[in-house]
Amino acid sequence: MKHGKIKTLEQLVKIRSRLRRQKKKVVFTNGCFDILHRGHIECLRKAKSLGDVLMVGINSNSSVRKVKGDKRPIISQSDRAEIISALEMVDYVLVFEEKTPEKIISALVPDVLVKGSDYRKEQIVGKDFVESCGGRVVRVKHIPGKSTRGIIQKIINRYGKSKITI
Repeated sequence: MKHGKIKTLEQLVKIRSRLRRQKKKVVFTNGCFDILHRGHIECLRKAKSLGDVLMVGINSNSSVRKVKGDKRPIISQSDRAEIISALEMVDYVLVFEEKTPEKIISALVPDVLVKGSDYRKEQIVGKDFVESCGGRVVRVKHIPGKSTRGIIQKIINRYGKSKITI
């Protein structure tokens, strides 16, 4: 049984239905959120500002491997879900197994779909569906130099194979 902000898709569909009746604007975004960094925070903060309720889809461990390769994720899905759910701007979190959040977007029908500007609009999964339902798609400005890949590379460059001392 999921608790707190971390929900199943079935639970979120019920919540979404209630929010629709209450005329609340639901924003959805998704990502791996492997090593949380400022770019993630800025994207989530902007996403929350676009509506009343922010729902965040997080790629499961196997989904991250499909998207990012065998060596990822660094942080487990349960830890990533807990970390994202601890952020005050996030209302609900859902971990998904699929490579893309298409199924979630179709089930939730968010009013606003948010992705970083590192994605071209035509690359955003769910864009056509959300727009066809009267919703909008917003690309949040990407912060140069702020990425999980960059953090991993910096750690490798600094420490290589040497032991890390505390």
